[in-house]
Amino acid sequence: MKYSGWPDPGELVVGKIDEIEDFGVFVDLEEYEDKRGLIHISEVASGWIKNVRDHVREGQIAVCKVLDVDKESQQIDLSLKDVNDHQRSEKIQQWKNEQKADNWMDLATGDDVGDEEFTAIANELIGAHGSLYEGFKQAAIHGREALDDTELTDEEIDSLVETARENVSVPYVNVTGYVDLENPSATGVDGIREALEAAEGNGEVPEEVDLEVTYVGAPEYRIRVQAPNYKTAEAQLEESADRAIAAIQGHGGDGEYHRERRTDEE
Repeated sequence: MKYSGWPDPGELVVGKIDEIEDFGVFVDLEEYEDKRGLIHISEVASGWIKNVRDHVREGQIAVCKVLDVDKESQQIDLSLKDVNDHQRSEKIQQWKNEQKADNWMDLATGDDVGDEEFTAIANELIGAHGSLYEGFKQAAIHGREALDDTELTDEEIDSLVETARENVSVPYVNVTGYVDLENPSATGVDGIREALEAAEGNGEVPEEVDLEVTYVGAPEYRIRVQAPNYKTAEAQLEESADRAIAAIQGHGGDGEYHRERRTDEE
């Protein structure tokens, strides 16, 4: 997916060098539709340049800094020398990530989605998280919650989350569920406390998993799980709820697990 607008001065852009002249280099911008920039010979490299071709080659992918944009004359002035190694590496990785995200968009939307609908879905992700890649990453980590503030349909959100969790490698994922605990028996609060301790695992939760149980509002308790992957997180969430329910039932109480919150916001 390419941007339809113009880059801003100071922005780093990725381009392919497609024409080399004695006075400079013409670059096709890879991230923008039908946009071409010029690197003047003085901006190719520091110091005196005898031959531009000693520094660049046709077909080369380059990271450039936007110096100036003149929309009336359709001219974009670029610099190659003003980009350091760290900036170049970081920008190239970002560009590659967005290319991956483009492919994930194709997987999530399928062949039946038109260009306008495809763009609308992509813009919702970009608007919510700044980029397609970050949108998919957050969907992989947080699931549907990452897209709650968008105008996407439930079907679109489900497809994006499923695609994200099948394709995005993330350092951890967070999942949240809720358990209702009621204990009308004589053990009362002590029985609830025992059920909550059981939910927290009694020290038996795997080291790579972070599990927290917090009070939401009677009779509801929130279970938050952070784990290296979605499968582990979901399994630990359900096991936590099952332990709590079994413990409260042992006191003659009732328990129920559910994924969506039922009480009012604190």
